[in-house]
Amino acid sequence: MEIAKLGEFGLIDRLTQDIKSKNESTLKGVGDDCAVLHYPDTEVLVTTDMLMEGVHFDLTYIDLQHLGYKSAMVNISDVFAMNGIPRQVTVSMALSKRFSVEDMEQFYSGLRMACDKWDVDIVGGDTTSSLTGLAISITCIGEARKEDIVYRQGARDTDLICVSGDLGAAYMGLQLLEREKAVYYQQIDELNKQIQEAKNNGTYEQQRERFKNQSALLRDFQPDFAGKEYLLQRQLKPEARGDIIRQLREVGIQPTSMMDISDGLSSELLHICKHSDAGCRVYEKNIPIDYQTAVMAEEFNMNVTTCAMNGGEDYELLFTVPIGDYEKVEAMEDVKVIGHITRKELGCMLVTRDNQEFEITAQGWNPLR
Repeated sequence: MEIAKLGEFGLIDRLTQDIKSKNESTLKGVGDDCAVLHYPDTEVLVTTDMLMEGVHFDLTYIDLQHLGYKSAMVNISDVFAMNGIPRQVTVSMALSKRFSVEDMEQFYSGLRMACDKWDVDIVGGDTTSSLTGLAISITCIGEARKEDIVYRQGARDTDLICVSGDLGAAYMGLQLLEREKAVYYQQIDELNKQIQEAKNNGTYEQQRERFKNQSALLRDFQPDFAGKEYLLQRQLKPEARGDIIRQLREVGIQPTSMMDISDGLSSELLHICKHSDAGCRVYEKNIPIDYQTAVMAEEFNMNVTTCAMNGGEDYELLFTVPIGDYEKVEAMEDVKVIGHITRKELGCMLVTRDNQEFEITAQGWNPLR
């Protein structure tokens, strides 16, 4: 169905007709000029992310359901990175005419799946037309007690540097997808070249059936991703680490600083050190890397540590804790101590496996570059 047949409000009604609020702070959700939220005794956290087709995602290899899920998760992750609880999201989209109502239903099914996982209410947004491609802007609203909020600037000398999960897998998943996309378009270009040559030399009619069969095979092209599923999952379906926030509360740890790893570990470390007026030492041997990531990096002839430091889109949590919490954090599931905070004058350094020190530089994702 063409979206124009429903119109803006008809589309909104269709996508949100059975959404029910889960949070007491949501007094009024979708259906009025504004959502109405009530936060009497807590601080309000607000974060916004914009995702642009061709910059942040490629619809050649991410379907709209996964895109909806990822769009929500990257915002929810920001609230967890402040040690907060996500409560509501607003969703705005600019759509071109190539998208149908059913496409948007797929997007919303992924969006709602992510929101339902963390009991987040969808409370509004906007839709408009686009002449270039799909644009998505999501705002997530959360809450936290004033004393619980964790900023970037709280890291102090001797604090332990910790990360959740493993790093570099999302980046290697992207490299894999880009490689297979290049192979696919290379085959299309080769077929088009053969067709043009056949037309030029007058043999096209004799080869028409062969060209038709080759075109059908390309339409059904399926890359072989066997054994690399984890890398694809990390790229296409990231998970916000609310489970780590829950663990921190259960063991009684209040991080001194925290960020989520969206642009790459190197960039996020430098953000924390800059805001905290500190330096750091990170040990290469302690950086958590999945086996599939290491194998894929070798296949691409890439340095796996470079991928883990600079890849981005892991959406794991990077946080610092007082050194006295070492035993507590060591007992946590899926958390690794990778280094420690130092005085600013000592710089931000990566210590290699052979104990050489290299300055950490921000080589992570820069959307404006």
